[in-house]
Amino acid sequence: MDTNKKIWLSSPHMSDEGYEQEYVKQAFDTNWIAPLGPNVNEFEKEFAAKIGSKPAAALTTGTAAIHMALKSADVKDGDIVFCQTIYLCEI
Repeated sequence: MDTNKKIWLSSPHMSDEGYEQEYVKQAFDTNWIAPLGPNVNEFEKEFAAKIGSKPAAALTTGTAAIHMALKSADVKDGDIVFCQTIYLCEI
């Protein structure tokens, strides 16, 4: 197996309109690089409105999203949670 070959779970994509570069520049220009800022706040509001939810939270990782989901489902220490595994295989 070629260990230098990357297997993308989701290939990088930029819109044809180029909004992403504009927003990155805006984040740097306003010094809102991390952890949050106006763009993230607006994204959360727009996403919540689109799905008909009052709150929405943009998280940095899938692990953080799973953690928040388990907390909101009141999963406690000792509870059993079923989940899938990710298998790495040679292509």
